Amino acid sequence: MQVRFSSWPHLFILLTIFLLASLFQADRSAAAPPNTPPPNIVMIFADDVSWNDLGCYGHPSIRTPNLDRLAKEGLRFDNAYLTISSCSPSRCSVITGRYPHNTGAPELHTPLPEGQVLFPQLLRDAGYYTVISGKQHMGNYALTAFDLVSKGKGPGREADWVPILKDRPRDKPFFCWFASVDAHRAWQEVKEFEPHQPSDVVVPPYLIDSEETRRDLAQYYDEISRIDYFTGKILDELDAQGIADNTLVMFFADNGRPFPRCKTRLYDSGIKTPLIVRWPAGIKAGGVSNSLVSSLDVGPTFLDLAGVSADQRIQGVSFKKVLKQPEANVRDFAFAEHNWHVFKAHERMVRSGDWLYIRNAWPEQRNLCVESIDFPSGEVLWDRFKAGKLNANQQDVFLKPRPREELYRVSEDPHQFHNLALQPAHAADLSRLRQALNQWTLETGDTIPENPTPDRNQRPGEPKPPEFEHREMPGDAKQAQKINARGPVLSTLID
Repeated sequence: MQVRFSSWPHLFILLTIFLLASLFQADRSAAAPPNTPPPNIVMIFADDVSWNDLGCYGHPSIRTPNLDRLAKEGLRFDNAYLTISSCSPSRCSVITGRYPHNTGAPELHTPLPEGQVLFPQLLRDAGYYTVISGKQHMGNYALTAFDLVSKGKGPGREADWVPILKDRPRDKPFFCWFASVDAHRAWQEVKEFEPHQPSDVVVPPYLIDSEETRRDLAQYYDEISRIDYFTGKILDELDAQGIADNTLVMFFADNGRPFPRCKTRLYDSGIKTPLIVRWPAGIKAGGVSNSLVSSLDVGPTFLDLAGVSADQRIQGVSFKKVLKQPEANVRDFAFAEHNWHVFKAHERMVRSGDWLYIRNAWPEQRNLCVESIDFPSGEVLWDRFKAGKLNANQQDVFLKPRPREELYRVSEDPHQFHNLALQPAHAADLSRLRQALNQWTLETGDTIPENPTPDRNQRPGEPKPPEFEHREMPGDAKQAQKINARGPVLSTLID
């Protein structure tokens, strides 16, 4: 059959329809999800490293060329927070995606109890090869989620990471939990590069600028450079295997630097973490995100990227969309806690926008960790205190009693020195954050222990504590675990 066109307008209309249909089909094809395999995942977990102790976060003298490369080729998060600034509770929180008081392991050295959800196990069930190497510190049950368990090698326990990547099965995606002991005390000699010098050090204003403190910080810098060195070896191996494009590499830390007013504390020096993610197939290079995220969200994000459904007990939320859109929001609030870590403690924190709020259940005592008493930087701080030679910014660990509530506007007070909780001008912000913390407390079943774990160490100027016996599962943690069997906490979410 021959089709005749009576006029050019008819031909124009038909050509227009044809072109529109072609464009529509092309658009549908472009929007169709590519048939790509799930990403490999390498999670590099530092030990005792504060957020701003990397070159890519603006530190002028710590040498971190490989982590700086990771940030240049990926996405740097400037608003990432831990759920606790304490070694084993932080790790147990990450692996479960649950708040420390809901894991059954809220205190230092408490093993994760059986039955808790483990996100690496969910990846393993979905076909991933799972590995943990280096520092574990979560108890034996947590290790059941991994096909390969290694204590690591070398002074920072990073020396077997590249061999593990070389020896992995090649027929399935992999997840690696690589956990360094850098930069945990005691310091260990660095052989991979030239050590930092005391003259390289930037002394935080809450410490004493002395030779002892500078030597102490310089050795801490060296430990950070060692984990940076082995991060570079991982990146090189991924390139050599031709798998870098679809391998997500994440770097973050379990708590802040091991110095006074940092580790265990809920200020940015203790609870804020560096967080860098590189994934060439899915993340635009050189990005920076100010979106609020929590270490609670790490597991849910990995599961989301792998196409694996999250267990309903997981309280974190995926920040997958932030990887594509760094300006996207996934939560209004980030919460954190301070529990027993050698010394008795019960503090809770909420972070929202420019504001930080802390509530202390036991303000009658000094807020101490071992690092604020022992080791050179802590010892010189106490010597100056006894001599009456501290300035106002160096007084924090000696306060007794402490404020029951603390409120800080972080953009104007980056070190959190000026407590605004009693100022009428900020009453509305104080009320809003109080309410958010109250809601979170109810939703997660948080409680103040009636029979708290006693101090393990002697507090300066106080009697020696009775013989210490740490309980593996505090009764209050058991109760909170029963109360909260739910998933994401509503008050933390945007949508």
